[in-house]
Amino acid sequence: MKKKALATIFWTMGANAMAETAPTATVELYVDRKTQQIFAQPGPGRDRLGTFARIEDKQAAATVPLPSLAPASPADGRTPATTADVAQAGSAAPAAKTDKKWYDRISLRGYTQLRYNHELSGDAALLRAPGDRFIGSNQGFGIRRARLVISGDLNNYVSLYLQPDFASTPSGSSTTHFGQLRDAYADIYFDPDKEWRVRAGQSKIPYGWENLQSSQNRIAPDRADALNSGVRDERDIGLIFYYTPKPIAERFKYLVQSGLKGSGDYGVLGLGFYNGQGANRSEQNNSLHTVAHFTYPFKFANGQYVEVGASAYTGRFKVGTPAPITVNGQTFTPTDASSANGSLDQRVAAHFIYYPQPFGIQAEWTVGRGPQLDLTERRIRSRSLRGGYVQAMYKMDGSYGSLIPYVKWQTFRGASKFDTNAPQFLLDETEVGMEWRPSSTLEISVAYANMRRSNLTAAPYARVNGDLLRMQLQISY
Repeated sequence: MKKKALATIFWTMGANAMAETAPTATVELYVDRKTQQIFAQPGPGRDRLGTFARIEDKQAAATVPLPSLAPASPADGRTPATTADVAQAGSAAPAAKTDKKWYDRISLRGYTQLRYNHELSGDAALLRAPGDRFIGSNQGFGIRRARLVISGDLNNYVSLYLQPDFASTPSGSSTTHFGQLRDAYADIYFDPDKEWRVRAGQSKIPYGWENLQSSQNRIAPDRADALNSGVRDERDIGLIFYYTPKPIAERFKYLVQSGLKGSGDYGVLGLGFYNGQGANRSEQNNSLHTVAHFTYPFKFANGQYVEVGASAYTGRFKVGTPAPITVNGQTFTPTDASSANGSLDQRVAAHFIYYPQPFGIQAEWTVGRGPQLDLTERRIRSRSLRGGYVQAMYKMDGSYGSLIPYVKWQTFRGASKFDTNAPQFLLDETEVGMEWRPSSTLEISVAYANMRRSNLTAAPYARVNGDLLRMQLQISY
């Protein structure tokens, strides 16, 4: 038997023996050069192995990495192990595993968007858009979003999500960059695999697909108005129940992290109840809205992802206090013809997403009824609406990063229920642009847009036609 193997055996024997002696006990071991026997006393023909100290726990002794214990030899130049060697080896033993505190599970991330719109032709200076307050006259650079996300698992069954935005502007104010709450909710899971959960608090309402897609991932600067006009700011306060099978949850995660512009995990199935007046707005009636959502991301044999689904909501919406308007030289205040709980507010939407691998198509359409100003009858009542969009894109990846040219067309015939008097909203828009993402932290977008949309800021809500050059710089952290 070789000396090294023999030393290893007796290192273990020595450790076990010392476990039964006093904590301060040490022993010196010697090996006979001819017989390879181990002795505790020096003698003729015996080489010293080293000094060994007692280890408190037998199990710990068995897991301590073995130091080099072969006797000194002119051939390899090694020196015998000492008490210090053994102590150092003992310190390498893994520490006892402890559970993390809840605050150790919290992460911090966010993003900032710097935006600029330049008027090209037509009546672009008169254009106004709910999705971008920097469209219009006397505009320059603006911070569109400054988001900070605080999130994490408090334990195995409860997670936290908190997101303020520091680029908000109060209605009617010329001062910008106020802090305002966007998300504040907890996910409460009912099973270890986290397939069933309820989301409680202010969060995105699962109506539509692009509404759920983060602005951080979206290619076009703004969401389509036909879908977004149903749930402006995409959020409200309520309880939303979600079901996502574990394999599909991984699929949702991949569609976001891979750069394919997924919407995230809002369940294969979703059912919720919420106030209905919109994010950061107080409730105005005793009637909750109900929302239902279904979506499924298919994966084909060639690796192509396709997602299809539908969503719907119903409730009663209480419009703001009607204000006097002037039309054709006549001034009047519209009458709110709805009941005490507000106007009937119902919509159904369908979506189809062919993910850009490299070519992609994204489309949504909605129909329904909602409060709308009828200028002929001079009153606000529930009227029909319809609209949607189609977007085509092509994803190119290389040493330059990720480049996605796109074209988006959208239309809407309905109303803007969140604006004073719920004015009629007519929209036809075409946008051609490109997103360049050279790294995970930097994104640059440039687009040309031809807009024909109602100016919702003042009666008689004239339709304006103009061309814009749109640019955005996004920093993710």
